[in-house]
This record gives sequence, C-alpha cells and structure tokens, in this order.
Amino acid sequence: MNVDTKLVRELAELLSETGLTEIEVEDGERKIKVSRGTVAPVQAYAAAPVAAAPAPAAAAAEAAPAAAEVAANAIRSPMVGTAYLSPEPSADAFVKVGDKVSAGDTLLIVEAMKVMNPITATAGGTVKQILVENGQPVEYDQPLIVVA
Repeated sequence: MNVDTKLVRELAELLSETGLTEIEVEDGERKIKVSRGTVAPVQAYAAAPVAAAPAPAAAAAEAAPAAAEVAANAIRSPMVGTAYLSPEPSADAFVKVGDKVSAGDTLLIVEAMKVMNPITATAGGTVKQILVENGQPVEYDQPLIVVA
C-alpha cells in the first residue's frame, strides 16, 4: 500500500485545528484514519463535579432524569464536523430555545469536509435546549438540540 504522507499530515493538522479526536477518509479501496487520544481532559472534567458536590448521591439522582430526557429527545449529529447555528455569520440563528418547530425544519448545520449538511427536526415540538455553541466541533451521535 502506498501511503500519502501529505494527506496524513493535512488530516493531523485538521484534528489540531478543529479539536476533533478522529478523522477517517475513504477513496475507493484506500482508507486513511487519523486519531489522537484525549483521555486526560475527559477524566479531569468528570472528576470536578464529583469533588465539588456536597451530596454525590443526591446530585447523581437529580442528573439522571435530566440526562435521560436529553438522550430521549435530542437530535444527534449524524457525522463528525463543525456545528453552525445560523446559515451565515451575520444571520440570525435557525432556532432559539422556546421556538416551535415542525418535522423537516432546519435546526442547524454541520459542516464536514467543506460540505454544509442541514440537520432537521425529526418531529414537531418545542426547542428545549441547544447543547452546542456556534462553531463548536461535534462528534458522531453527539446530542445537538433537544426538541420535545
């Protein structure tokens, strides 16, 4: 197999620029996957709330229903990319918390490999939470917006 080292370097730079943990490119029979580990930040983030909580059992009991609601009603990212909440930098956001949406309405855009992919509502409802910020890198299956 002939490895395109220039492409691998470009993908590695893209990982650093976007904060992503993994990129995979497929071209016919050739597939290149570049990834990096991010164990330390995840551990530091998870440890901080536990140490600060005065009653860990009570905090965990309160967080469980909220996390379950997010998981059940969240519109998830179908790809790795960058989330944009408006069609262009100077425009208003597609939706705000409290907006009513119908199935098929555009909620945000995920840019992947220079392609803008509209993320639409799967069902009608009210926007309860926006879980990402404009320009934030997102991972596959990451919750983006809660519509209930």
